[in-house]
Amino acid sequence: MIATPSFPPNLGTDTTISPSQNVTQTILENGLTVLTKPVHTAPVVTVQVWYKIGSVDEKPGDNGIAHQLEHMMFQGTTTRPIQYGSLLETLGGDFNAFTGYDQTAYHNTVESNALKTVLMLEGDRLKNALISPAQFDQEKGVVISELQGYENSPEYRLNRAVMTAAFSHHPYGLMIGGTKADVENFTVENVRYYYHLNYRPDNAVLIVVGDFDPSSILTTIQEIFGGIANPDEPPTRVQRGQIFSTFPPSILPSNKPIILQEPGAVPFSQVIYPIPAINHDDIPALNILDYILDNGGRSSRIYRELIDSGIATDAGSTVINLSAGGWLEMWGTTTTTKSLNRLDKAWQKMIVKLQQKLVTTEELDRAKTQIIASSILENRDLTSQAMQLGLDWTTTGNYRYSEDYLKAIAQVTAADVQKVAQTYLKPEYRTLGRFEPTQTKTESITDANTVNSTATKVNIHTPRHHRISEPPDPAAISQYLPEIPPAKVHTITPPESFTLDNGMRVLLLADNSTPSISIRGFVKAGEEFDPPGREGLALLTAENLMSGTVSYNGQSLARRLENRGANIEVRTATEGVDISASALSGDWLLVLETLADVLQNPTFPQKWLELIRQQQISELLESEHNPAYVSHRALQKQLYPKDHPLYIYPTQNSLRAISRSDIQNFHRTYYRPDGTVLVVVGDFDSQLMRSQIETQLGSWKNQTTARKNPWPPVSLPAKFVWLQEEIPGLVESVTVMGHPSIDRHDSRYYAALILNHILGGSTLSSRLGLELRDRHGLTYGVYSWFNCAWGWGSFNIEMQTAPENAALAIEKTLALLKQVQQQGVTPSEVETAKHSLISSDRVALGDPDFLAGIIMWNEIFQFPPTELNQFYQKIDAVTPSLVNQVARELIHPDRLVVVTSKPAIPTASVGRVTTPK
Repeated sequence: MIATPSFPPNLGTDTTISPSQNVTQTILENGLTVLTKPVHTAPVVTVQVWYKIGSVDEKPGDNGIAHQLEHMMFQGTTTRPIQYGSLLETLGGDFNAFTGYDQTAYHNTVESNALKTVLMLEGDRLKNALISPAQFDQEKGVVISELQGYENSPEYRLNRAVMTAAFSHHPYGLMIGGTKADVENFTVENVRYYYHLNYRPDNAVLIVVGDFDPSSILTTIQEIFGGIANPDEPPTRVQRGQIFSTFPPSILPSNKPIILQEPGAVPFSQVIYPIPAINHDDIPALNILDYILDNGGRSSRIYRELIDSGIATDAGSTVINLSAGGWLEMWGTTTTTKSLNRLDKAWQKMIVKLQQKLVTTEELDRAKTQIIASSILENRDLTSQAMQLGLDWTTTGNYRYSEDYLKAIAQVTAADVQKVAQTYLKPEYRTLGRFEPTQTKTESITDANTVNSTATKVNIHTPRHHRISEPPDPAAISQYLPEIPPAKVHTITPPESFTLDNGMRVLLLADNSTPSISIRGFVKAGEEFDPPGREGLALLTAENLMSGTVSYNGQSLARRLENRGANIEVRTATEGVDISASALSGDWLLVLETLADVLQNPTFPQKWLELIRQQQISELLESEHNPAYVSHRALQKQLYPKDHPLYIYPTQNSLRAISRSDIQNFHRTYYRPDGTVLVVVGDFDSQLMRSQIETQLGSWKNQTTARKNPWPPVSLPAKFVWLQEEIPGLVESVTVMGHPSIDRHDSRYYAALILNHILGGSTLSSRLGLELRDRHGLTYGVYSWFNCAWGWGSFNIEMQTAPENAALAIEKTLALLKQVQQQGVTPSEVETAKHSLISSDRVALGDPDFLAGIIMWNEIFQFPPTELNQFYQKIDAVTPSLVNQVARELIHPDRLVVVTSKPAIPTASVGRVTTPK
């Protein structure tokens, strides 16, 4: 056994934990702050531009204008009047943007040969955003679709009511995306002026992290950004004020709870306590207090006192640290509305304990270790490193804030934690909100596997009357891009692979670029083996793995990992159990030993089984109000026969029927080394790692004969079908569609990837996205994908629309699919998609968790370790004629099944909100 060390964290050979290490700050004459950090682990670079403008700079009436402007920044410039998504997609990599309380940020991670091009594109939209009236009107519809998508969630609706009450005197009480009413009233002149005032060099930071030449980067940046002038007026940001300048605050919320009574599945509560701004001296202690309350694991107080006791089925807390103040937030889900009172009393009791009694040394050290470990584990890829710099600069004015913050964390005492609990968590400071469901949709859960579907069949117009625009020609797009030098050749070292005597497959890839490890594991013990009447057995088995072993009970297992800032997560899918773990490199042996123990020696205590069973039932109830879940479930039940694993879903009855002996037998039968793959990527000695894996897992035995579960064959649907599911409380509809398709071993797989990338791989640049979102404003998001597994596959599309736009969006989608099926795609589209797929994959492989996952899935599909590099060659070898052949063979718009989950009743009469007077 391994003794669990105490604070500080075990970093292994590398003790560097500063997020700002090797960062150079330069301020241009026009006030633009530039942060550069060379990292040469791969030929990849991230370019980000952060503006100090967010929803905190808004007021009622213009709430959401920063977010609306963020959308418009993708609609081209006066010099490049083209969708920026198409330009960025041509470069490959990963790109997006977001609006926050304190900032708006644009991030692009690409291969390093495209660095100058991305800098040029960002410089152009900083200076020359187009913001045309026609595009503006279209994009308002997109933003409203996005906002209404949030409205589908009762958690969002309660949070909005609570925040409005808690911060009625401050912009943090406004929702970041705004309101539909405000967005509808925006004018193009409003947004243009907001752009002119706030998108300026002296209100922005440019961040470049990755593989670049430090000796020339500033010259390039000066050429592109140095000549951009600032407007004479000050930015909107100067209007900011603190939530509270002193404590106690002069404005207090009402002590009366906010009651939200609307359709929903389960009752839940939310509590808000305001706290000072991020630069306040008490913030480190407040964050430690939050980790003691909820560290995401079973050793936290919230888990032990709320979930372990059965008071809540789910609960947590978080601290929000912002430039003008912040808040500590707690939430919890219960089984009945009456239980909300019990939950509230338990919360108050926890707070009183923190105020009256010092936290333990173990709790304090555990919180410190987790904060420090997470600062490393969450910032291992280039995009995240740059994000941390941007977040620190826009919220604190100091890009080294995280470095100073971690030093302050190490100095926090138990007395400091008690002091902040006494100062900020007073009953009169809090705002309490409660969601009390008034109408549920649970009938179909209990009989979901004995009836075909609760959906209603409806008719839809044929798509022949819909004229679909011609897609933009990538060759024409390239006229707006400079000539880009060839990408550097970058070959990933294939992992070392071996098989233990018991049949377990192991793959190791040593990489010391960060002091951490990532583990991925797969056990062929998935939902396909659930017996009739026990649907959910694989799920409950996996969820209970960490509940205790012969050597450790559940709490001891949790403390061993959480005391080191390490984690092990288990997820269940149809074909297997997916295990992921991460830790600092000095703790890899602890994680490996724990993983080996829970795989081989779980005890499945009855107490934990009952708690987790109730949690899963609660999640199932919540899923009944999730339109994407409901639509996908109805789709599966139309596509697959009743004896097919993809037809079956857990129900309340099946979960309740599962016994401890069922779980023990399932584990004994299906958790076996010859059905297991283990992948380790990170900072370790390969010889020592191999030796320990053989020691820890080499004696694991196959206890039964392997069982096979042949799946029944599946054919395409005979005809097109459109079904509608009604869900009380929805605002936005969600539509999914699909039909069976190829599996992962089909020779057409790589061509299908390219076809899908063109068709619906990205909302901002695909044919579906350009047609439905950009040209018609029908949806915030639309995506397509080929789901290619072992022995089965499907083609799917998902979109969200206003209920009144669902039919039109479906009709246009069908027309576009017919266009692609009959006319094919162009050679230039194929070449652009190939480059984008290859570049995006190379960029993503810089994340060790993603890399470990790719290695694992390649092994599951029995591809050689060299598939990591051969993937690019296979993509590059695909011809346009093969892509068009695949379009004819794999796209069947006249045999799709379409399911739309839509509001059951007019949203205006959904429910009522009782707010304090």
